[in-house]
Amino acid sequence: MIRIEDPRDDGVTELIAALDSYLCSLYPPQSNHFLDLEQLSRPEIRFFVARRGGAPLACGALRIDAQGYGEVKRMYVAPPARGQGLGRAILARIEEQAAREGLRLMRLETGVRQAEAIALYRSCGYVDCDPFGDYRPDPLSRFMEKRLPQA
Repeated sequence: MIRIEDPRDDGVTELIAALDSYLCSLYPPQSNHFLDLEQLSRPEIRFFVARRGGAPLACGALRIDAQGYGEVKRMYVAPPARGQGLGRAILARIEEQAAREGLRLMRLETGVRQAEAIALYRSCGYVDCDPFGDYRPDPLSRFMEKRLPQA
């Protein structure tokens, strides 16, 4: 089951901490663009959690930018749950929510050392783009976007 939850809920904070630890093992601090728990709780964020048997296994967030696009943030699947399609399911749920909220463009930043994530985004229709918003060019970042179908 995938639904919008409070990122401060039981078990979810541990999932986010695991994501932070993983990204910190791959990139220097200046190349990590985390939203912390307080930022993830803001009104412009929709934070999704996939659970099985009550245990949180994956997460992802939709950040609604004031410029009128959605940004994919905080995508993560716990290692024991990988290979089961949860990342794809969370991404589809984020895009569905974005479309419901009238957004027509999705954007994201991911790291160049995350080949599986890049492959997922490409297979879901994301293409490379220039840095957007407050992001600056970074050799460790890849920027991608996707136009959502009109209703």
